[in-house]
Amino acid sequence: MNRGPWVPLLAGDLALAARQAVLDIAADFGSQDRIRNASLADGHAGQALFYDYLARFTGEGKHAELAARSLDAAIDALSEGPPMHPGLYGGFTGVAWTAEHLAEGPEEDSEDAGAEIDEAVQAVLAQRPWGETYDLIRGLVGLGVYALERLPRPAARACLTEVVAHLLELAEIGPVGATWFTPPDHLGPWALSVCPQGRYDLGVAHGVPGVIALLADSYRLDLLDDAGVALLETAVGWLLAQKRGTAGPCFASWIGPGIEPQAARLAWCYGDAGIAATLLYAARAAARPDWEAAALEIAARAAARSIAESGVADAGLCHGALGLAHLFNRIHQATRDDRFAAAARVWYEHGLRLRRPGQGIGGFQVWERRADGSSAWSEDPGFLVGAAGIGLALLAAIADQEPLWDRVLLVATLPLC
Repeated sequence: MNRGPWVPLLAGDLALAARQAVLDIAADFGSQDRIRNASLADGHAGQALFYDYLARFTGEGKHAELAARSLDAAIDALSEGPPMHPGLYGGFTGVAWTAEHLAEGPEEDSEDAGAEIDEAVQAVLAQRPWGETYDLIRGLVGLGVYALERLPRPAARACLTEVVAHLLELAEIGPVGATWFTPPDHLGPWALSVCPQGRYDLGVAHGVPGVIALLADSYRLDLLDDAGVALLETAVGWLLAQKRGTAGPCFASWIGPGIEPQAARLAWCYGDAGIAATLLYAARAAARPDWEAAALEIAARAAARSIAESGVADAGLCHGALGLAHLFNRIHQATRDDRFAAAARVWYEHGLRLRRPGQGIGGFQVWERRADGSSAWSEDPGFLVGAAGIGLALLAAIADQEPLWDRVLLVATLPLC
């Protein structure tokens, strides 16, 4: 697939500040081993992604060496440590996704190191009925994202076919379309306290937008039969039916029995920015101008929201300022619409203002919710909420190479040619 050029968004003093922050993150990583697990979300695999894209930017061999060392540490921890669950962000498929992504595709006449993982994923997907979550972070959609990265291997196509089959079996078809329910036993303690009867998730990380993006990519690859195509179309219909009003926030975080819907914060994991980015991704994959128009209307409303009303506390990818900056940059690169470039710069500036040199990692800390429900500032080296992801978002704003690592977020919309 041909992709258009990726154009650096930041220039001048802001670009210099972003570059310095990235280098400080790398220096702090190098000064102390802060990582204790293999995972993509908060372990060695996420750090390998950061170092690899840093090496592409700087051209320095030391960064490439650190990327290889981090990936080796992830693979060693996967093979020698306690068993990991299969989920994409915290499990073994995330490590395998990273290895595949950094390898940049299969090499002829070489042994396929990921074949064993493919077999393990196929074994997981063989269970009937599916009793785990359907989401991106830990469930079916995440397994599908892993399989997308492994294409064109036959095992990857087989995994995607199984994922879609499970999604068809789990779907609830109603008057306004198809959706997926998250039962109480799939919710963590805090979520269960808020939604004791379960819920329908509207966020990318745990809900329907992630399903839509995955199904649309499967459609692009001609992996959907008529039932799968209908499921995709009706899922988009259901999601858009949940849109609120004509101004202000578009979506709640979730809906369900006994829940009073409230506007979601502005983030990738939940809220309008993530929904807009994944819907635009799906629109381009499925060649649907009507979905693209809907995505851009949602994105415009998200871009108009102020920092004060966003609910943003820190800088991370998942629900922080630089995650938002990257989403708006991605949408801008796909459309060349100046509204989204301006919004991205606002959020890059805000994210860099949150930086406190000498604290955390590269000056960045995370506002973390604890198990008892309280929150506090902490240090996090990870990809999803911490310093590795922050560094990748900053690199994407100053580099001229497309940040394809965000395929794992389901937002890698084709840049405009």
